[in-house]
Amino acid sequence: MSEMTIRYSEIPYLRFGKGEPLVFIHGLGEVKEGWNNQFEFADQFDLIIPDLRGHGEHITTEKISIPHFASDIINLLKKLQIESAHICGLSMGGMVAQEIYRQEPQMCLSLMLVSTFHFVPKPLAKLIINYRRVRSLSNNPSLPKETAARISLNSWKGKVYEDFLKFYKPNHEVFLKSVKACLEVNNLKLLPKIKVPTLIMGSQYDSVIPVWMQLLMHKKIRHSEFVIIRNTGHIAKLEQKDAFNRVLRNFLKKHSKVS
Repeated sequence: MSEMTIRYSEIPYLRFGKGEPLVFIHGLGEVKEGWNNQFEFADQFDLIIPDLRGHGEHITTEKISIPHFASDIINLLKKLQIESAHICGLSMGGMVAQEIYRQEPQMCLSLMLVSTFHFVPKPLAKLIINYRRVRSLSNNPSLPKETAARISLNSWKGKVYEDFLKFYKPNHEVFLKSVKACLEVNNLKLLPKIKVPTLIMGSQYDSVIPVWMQLLMHKKIRHSEFVIIRNTGHIAKLEQKDAFNRVLRNFLKKHSKVS
């Protein structure tokens, strides 16, 4: 398997594998390499894994919003002459996946929305923003990462914890802007309009975005499949990679030309 990082319009991304295009979109504060446990999908798919703006090697603090994250990926796919792809997004990446469908539904072969949400009431959003602003003022750069690990993971030891710290690299300014962007999402009207095959995945012990929020999404997208990954926190792709990958493969097998 060959891996490469390519830039188009300052968008860094990994691309390798062969088959139908499969896009992996990382979450808040993460980087594209955080999908390393899913690189095995290159055996059947053409993987495209970008850094969202303000994350990883995509160095900018401008236009940090879910619509801009989505349009960056859409423009990248168009430049690569990819007409449509399977779109998988984790957490904030799941919101970006929803926005890609809003902007260019014909580009989505399927959607895989993982540990994400579609709407937060404004009073709750304001409380979260104020809390995040206080946390971002910490003078201890290690504290946010350690705190994020404890909130995001069910297990705080071993390789899973080390991998989380390796691939979680938030820029404080971009982080706060990204949190605001997430809390502005309102897809209450969008979800019932989604027509492509859709998988919604939740995590049993997710304290970041509780699994009942994915259940609400499942009820909005009536044809969707809903799966709960057991014994994991928010980052199932790390903590329960085998179960996570198995669920993805089973879904993709039903909705792609993979034999």
